[in-house]
Amino acid sequence: MKVLVIGGGGREHAICWKLRNSPKVTELYCAPGNAGIASIATTVPIRATDIDALTAYAVKEQFDLVFVAPDDPLALGLVDRLSEAGIRAFGPRANAAVIESSKAFSKELMRKYNIPTAAYRTFTDVDAAFSYIDSQPVPIVIKADGLALGKGVIIAKTREEAKSAVRSMMLEGAFGASGATVVIEECMVGPELTVLAFSDGKTVVPMITSRDHKRALDGDLGKNTGGMGAVTPGAVLSEDDLRMMNETIFAPTIEALRKENRPFVGVIYFGLMLTKDGAKVIEYNARFGDPEAQAVLPLLKTDLTDIIEACLDGTLADLSIEWYPGASCCVVMASGGYPEQYRTGYAINGLEDVETLVFHAGTKFEGDQIVTAGGRVLSVYAAANNLDEAIEKAYEGVRKISFQDMHFRTDIGRTLPGADL
Repeated sequence: MKVLVIGGGGREHAICWKLRNSPKVTELYCAPGNAGIASIATTVPIRATDIDALTAYAVKEQFDLVFVAPDDPLALGLVDRLSEAGIRAFGPRANAAVIESSKAFSKELMRKYNIPTAAYRTFTDVDAAFSYIDSQPVPIVIKADGLALGKGVIIAKTREEAKSAVRSMMLEGAFGASGATVVIEECMVGPELTVLAFSDGKTVVPMITSRDHKRALDGDLGKNTGGMGAVTPGAVLSEDDLRMMNETIFAPTIEALRKENRPFVGVIYFGLMLTKDGAKVIEYNARFGDPEAQAVLPLLKTDLTDIIEACLDGTLADLSIEWYPGASCCVVMASGGYPEQYRTGYAINGLEDVETLVFHAGTKFEGDQIVTAGGRVLSVYAAANNLDEAIEKAYEGVRKISFQDMHFRTDIGRTLPGADL
């Protein structure tokens, strides 16, 4: 099987690594890839958002499968274009990926189909948003409607902070067109949990749970990032807990999209808050999370290509998906200043000394030297029998790597994001 993976981050490195381990994959390509991916796949210098060029390349090379991993090309309709060109593509079509590309759409879908989530209102007018903020308790959550690299969510502790977030999004264009509409919602309280799931448009099969750490600084402080680390399992849940989540959230979401003529085929991300009233949806993503993919995928025992084919063929209900036992930890090493201003081009040292898996994100080659090339640079992964051991093994790997201005959290897996809001 000749496979092309779209994207160039840590998530895509984990996907490529998993596919490379499949006996069915004979040729593996990645566009645009990064320095780490280049060691296991042929990298192709085409941007993930260049839909025309990617479609033309896929047709020219006659790939058996294209795995569209990032949010932007999904929202732009790359899966639609590839499918129309006769190329098998894994990921939701644009009309289903809208559950991530428009928070207003996803909130309305949840309201319509009684899927538990925070109370909310949607605004396109700044003054109306301000009036609503004045009538609500704080803290309160302000969300840019569209895609914002995981950074378009502000948990405002005061009304002035909330209004400042609205101004930044709607008037100052902090997130471009993504912030022209904002969603303002109640601030739910409880630990956060991520549940990724495979779907063929009818059946949904949850993966092992994970927990992302989005804040930049220890203690769950600082600005939201794309994710500073993740662990599995994300929470200690009973069979009843998982059954309830499936009955109230997972299955109803897939069924709601099917009823709306938007069948979801691919990986769906359920960002959940475990409130005193039960699990509620914080957000949906239309793809593997990053860094959750790096924490989850190495523990997948079933061949990923078998799952992909079952999703595309509509036979997911007939497939038994197995996982390796134990726990895992993934620590993100970032450029100093991320998620705001940061510099790149610094040499990365010590990679050859790390005994655990290291997934590359923002890296590239300068000659023979691997250098930093983004905000999130590396994801250091480890697995063990229990979470404490996995955390310690991951940080052993982190301590062997160095680059100028590097930044990482020291408490991944030791805090419960969202619990103390």
